[in-house]
Amino acid sequence: MKLLYFAWIRAKVGFAEETVTPPAEVRRVADLLDWLEGRGANFAAALKERGVVKVAVNQEYVGTDHPLRAGDEVALFPPVTGG
Repeated sequence: MKLLYFAWIRAKVGFAEETVTPPAEVRRVADLLDWLEGRGANFAAALKERGVVKVAVNQEYVGTDHPLRAGDEVALFPPVTGG
Protein backbone atom coordinates (compact mmCIF):
# COMPACT_ATOMS: atom_id res chain seq x y z
CA MET A 1 0.00 0.00 0.00
CA LYS A 2 1.35 3.40 -0.96
CA LEU A 3 0.72 6.27 1.45
CA LEU A 4 0.97 9.93 0.43
CA TYR A 5 1.09 12.80 2.93
CA PHE A 6 0.30 16.42 2.04
CA ALA A 7 0.86 19.90 3.54
CA TRP A 8 1.10 20.05 7.36
CA ILE A 9 0.47 16.31 7.62
CA ARG A 10 3.63 15.75 5.57
CA ALA A 11 5.52 18.25 7.73
CA LYS A 12 4.51 16.48 10.96
CA VAL A 13 5.12 12.96 9.62
CA GLY A 14 8.49 14.01 8.21
CA PHE A 15 8.22 12.66 4.66
CA ALA A 16 5.91 12.82 1.64
CA GLU A 17 5.28 9.17 0.88
CA GLU A 18 6.02 5.61 1.86
CA THR A 19 5.09 2.06 0.98
CA VAL A 20 3.77 0.00 3.89
CA THR A 21 2.34 -3.41 4.61
CA PRO A 22 -0.12 -2.86 7.45
CA PRO A 23 -1.18 -5.79 9.64
CA ALA A 24 -4.07 -7.98 8.48
CA GLU A 25 -6.52 -6.32 10.87
CA VAL A 26 -6.22 -3.04 8.91
CA ARG A 27 -9.23 -3.47 6.66
CA ARG A 28 -10.77 0.02 6.55
CA VAL A 29 -9.53 3.60 6.46
CA ALA A 30 -10.32 4.00 10.18
CA ASP A 31 -8.15 0.96 10.96
CA LEU A 32 -5.30 2.43 8.92
CA LEU A 33 -5.51 5.74 10.76
CA ASP A 34 -5.48 3.92 14.11
CA TRP A 35 -2.45 1.90 13.04
CA LEU A 36 -0.60 4.97 11.73
CA GLU A 37 -1.28 6.91 14.91
CA GLY A 38 0.42 4.15 16.89
CA ARG A 39 3.58 4.24 14.76
CA GLY A 40 5.16 7.13 16.65
CA ALA A 41 4.89 10.65 18.00
CA ASN A 42 5.14 12.20 14.52
CA PHE A 43 2.11 10.23 13.30
CA ALA A 44 0.20 10.87 16.52
CA ALA A 45 0.79 14.62 16.07
CA ALA A 46 -0.25 14.52 12.41
CA LEU A 47 -3.48 12.66 13.22
CA LYS A 48 -4.29 14.43 16.48
CA GLU A 49 -7.19 16.25 14.84
CA ARG A 50 -8.34 13.27 12.82
CA GLY A 51 -11.75 14.79 12.17
CA VAL A 52 -10.25 17.35 9.80
CA VAL A 53 -8.01 14.93 7.89
CA LYS A 54 -9.35 14.06 4.44
CA VAL A 55 -8.54 10.67 2.94
CA ALA A 56 -8.47 9.64 -0.71
CA VAL A 57 -8.13 6.04 -1.82
CA ASN A 58 -7.01 5.59 -5.41
CA GLN A 59 -7.60 9.31 -6.01
CA GLU A 60 -11.20 9.39 -4.71
CA TYR A 61 -12.21 10.96 -1.40
CA VAL A 62 -13.66 8.33 0.94
CA GLY A 63 -15.01 7.99 4.46
CA THR A 64 -13.41 6.11 7.31
CA ASP A 65 -15.51 2.99 6.67
CA HIS A 66 -14.08 2.58 3.17
CA PRO A 67 -12.42 -0.83 2.69
CA LEU A 68 -8.72 -1.08 1.84
CA ARG A 69 -6.71 -3.51 -0.28
CA ALA A 70 -2.98 -4.19 -0.41
CA GLY A 71 -2.34 -2.31 -3.68
CA ASP A 72 -4.28 0.84 -2.80
CA GLU A 73 -2.85 4.34 -2.91
CA VAL A 74 -4.00 6.25 0.18
CA ALA A 75 -3.51 10.01 0.44
CA LEU A 76 -3.96 12.05 3.63
CA PHE A 77 -4.83 15.74 3.25
CA PRO A 78 -5.52 18.59 5.64
CA PRO A 79 -8.63 20.67 4.98
CA VAL A 80 -8.43 22.49 1.67
CA THR A 81 -9.42 26.12 1.34
CA GLY A 82 -9.25 28.35 -1.65
CA GLY A 83 -10.26 31.63 -3.00
